[in-house]
Amino acid sequence: MCANKLSGAQILLKSLQAEGVDTIFGYPGGQALPIYDALYDSDIRHILTRHEQGAAHAADGYARATGKPGVCLATSGPGATNLVTGIANAYMDSVPLVAVTGQVSQSLLGRDSFQEADITGITMPITKHNYLVKDTSELAQIVKEAFHIATTGRPGPVLIDIPRDVSAGTADYNGREEMNLPGYQPVLDGDPRQVLKAAEAIAGSERPLIYAGGGVVISGAHDELLRLAEMLMAPVCATLMGLGGFPGNHPLSLGMLGMHGTKYANFAVCDCDLLIAVGARFDDRVTGKLETFASMAKIIHIDIDPAEIGKNVRVDIPIVGDVKRVLNQLLEALQPRLGEAWRDKILAWKKEYPMSHCDHGKLKPQTVISEIYNLTRGDARIATDVGQHQMWTAQYYSFTKPRSLISSGGLGAMGYGLPAAIGVQVGCPGETVFDIAGDGSIQMNIQELCTAVNYELPINVAIINNGYLGMVRQWQELFYNRRYSHSELLNPDFVKLAEAYGAEGIRVTKKSELVPALEQAIRSSKPVMLDFVVDREDNVMPMVPPGESLDRMLG
Repeated sequence: MCANKLSGAQILLKSLQAEGVDTIFGYPGGQALPIYDALYDSDIRHILTRHEQGAAHAADGYARATGKPGVCLATSGPGATNLVTGIANAYMDSVPLVAVTGQVSQSLLGRDSFQEADITGITMPITKHNYLVKDTSELAQIVKEAFHIATTGRPGPVLIDIPRDVSAGTADYNGREEMNLPGYQPVLDGDPRQVLKAAEAIAGSERPLIYAGGGVVISGAHDELLRLAEMLMAPVCATLMGLGGFPGNHPLSLGMLGMHGTKYANFAVCDCDLLIAVGARFDDRVTGKLETFASMAKIIHIDIDPAEIGKNVRVDIPIVGDVKRVLNQLLEALQPRLGEAWRDKILAWKKEYPMSHCDHGKLKPQTVISEIYNLTRGDARIATDVGQHQMWTAQYYSFTKPRSLISSGGLGAMGYGLPAAIGVQVGCPGETVFDIAGDGSIQMNIQELCTAVNYELPINVAIINNGYLGMVRQWQELFYNRRYSHSELLNPDFVKLAEAYGAEGIRVTKKSELVPALEQAIRSSKPVMLDFVVDREDNVMPMVPPGESLDRMLG
């Protein structure tokens, strides 16, 4: 082989290194073997997960925690299709992810060959873009484009499917590829006229409310959001993805809004005269009944994706652009204001409807999460699975820093939390990482505990164990006359299971055991699985029933 010629697999790895990639999460297989052979001599760290879905979720968690794109790698056919849930999850939550898949050689494409799947066709609706590489000489350019697309504008996943003859073939490589995508030009700065209209609307409002979404965290606009809220004396409510984008312990923070939001956040949405939506998409779990959502308010909507503006709700002043840059433009156009009457009304709601619970000496899910916060004081990365425990985490853990909550929002993918926590710990070594999980969701990717043990990743898995698929049971109780159809679980012994994997297992059944167990887990250098056996039929409250207005809350 000539000095300037490399195999496709070598070109792939050098191109990934040129993009700053230091870690790949993956699982080998036949059509990816040329890439894995090249990895043997590479400086890129490879984390061998125990399932391809775990690799995708770990790459996703790594990306959310670090702000850098995550990379996952799998073989063709079932290896590639096992990535689909993770790719869809990243797409729904705007996570920069590059998924690389092996593929059968081009001469075998379309012949129902062994482990062949049309992964570019399958993932077309859930990627920003995807590639089937047809020539080894195109690979370096494709990698450069993939990372540019994944990380710019509204971030998201990009898939690169590489046939075996391409990864095994050779081509020249010089590492000097140029970016030229004339059809892809995201708008970053807001239209000055629209920014001025927004400033005028804010100046004329008496009850402004800021509604912060994941775009605040993604764009790194937390400082600008804090300045805006304090300049306007405007309260801030957040989506699940927006938690941490504004300090949860700030007097102006209202916590999460929507189906399981705080009462005072939902009341504020119903009563405000101006809603400033920042990097949010008005999804159904936030809005409730669309016709009554912020019905008394003008709406300003700032988002980098023009397709989101006006998609679900009417918008009076749309501003397309990067949240951080638009907020800086808006701050320059605004004057400080006092809103004492509005502030006093918000404070009265917060006193009248506090987020609290009674434990009566029992071990309650809310108490577990409150104590995790008390011990970490917000200085931790919290991954979650999906279900009741996820909503209790949003309600009872006060997120004060961006990128501290790692959770599946739009897709609601059970099985996300444990592999995501692995990605977080890899990306943030030395930090305290928790996965708050349900006893149902933890079992969907529990094999990844072995990954944590293998790579000595000291994650703490806190299982809220109520013996049910908790959120399913809650809906069955409230809306299906307590007909608990197939929602009760027969669980394994999680302590023994943890020990079988080589992790530490701790069972907690009493409130008095809670703090010592958490302290022991945080001190440990090993992965720890904490089995919190809690009250079985606690519900997440408040709750807005599906299709109801935000002011029609249960609990």
